Amino acid sequence: MVVDIICPLYNAEEYVEKLHKSLEMQENVKIGNIRYVVTKGKDKTEEKVKKLNCIYKLIEAKDFSHSLTREKEAFESKADIVVFVTQDVIIEKKDWLEKLIKPIENNEAEACYSRQICTNNSMEKYTREKNYPENSKIVSKDDIEKLGLRAFFFSDASSAIKRGTFVKLNGYDNKNLSISEDMYIAYKLITNGYKIKYCADSEIIHSHNFTLKQQYDRYYETGKFFKENSYLNKYKVNSAGGDLAFYILKRAIKDKNWKVIIKWLPNMGARFIGMKLGKIAK
Repeated sequence: MVVDIICPLYNAEEYVEKLHKSLEMQENVKIGNIRYVVTKGKDKTEEKVKKLNCIYKLIEAKDFSHSLTREKEAFESKADIVVFVTQDVIIEKKDWLEKLIKPIENNEAEACYSRQICTNNSMEKYTREKNYPENSKIVSKDDIEKLGLRAFFFSDASSAIKRGTFVKLNGYDNKNLSISEDMYIAYKLITNGYKIKYCADSEIIHSHNFTLKQQYDRYYETGKFFKENSYLNKYKVNSAGGDLAFYILKRAIKDKNWKVIIKWLPNMGARFIGMKLGKIAK
């Protein structure tokens, strides 16, 4: 199958050359086009992209949308599979892409996402451990009762979708989503009878170290997403949120990671308050 890789870029001059090189080094995969969408910024991203073997567009900041920008590129693609990546992922292995798309080629699933590993010593390190375990799994409609909202867990930091299915489902329905566009499409895939595979053998490094303000803002936007897509609220959360919080604390204590231990309570508070206020925002 032919694969197009789609990646939005914003002030990405420190990332884009290394990222592009890692995409081009992928083996045993037929890449049609690498498609970048460059949002106008303050650095030299466009100058660097011009020199690469790729297709790119330049857009104004006001025209960028996490959902619509990806949707437009996927609709314009002629490939069999579209792969979404973000600019800050680090790909070290030459079989990352092969292992990501293989389940689609083998008709095991219509969409897949990679394992994400955080290499810094922040709270996110433990979040990644919990959310991206060592074992692969396939999720279908039959798993909703058991997993609840977790059945729609998906990440377009590194994901692949059969393009025909994406188009058939009308992508993100032309909605301008500021966050959680990956959960939005995962919900549509699963509830329409398709399968999603988590590919633990397709690895990327994806590290952040969010401030309390950034964490609050992210969860505020997530709360707004759930308010605007209230049908998701009927799915039980189970104990996933609490499990994650206490997993982080337990692992930090085990590692004697005092920086994380000290930040744990304020961080969890920022997440909780942000989510709650986002859900009641006008």
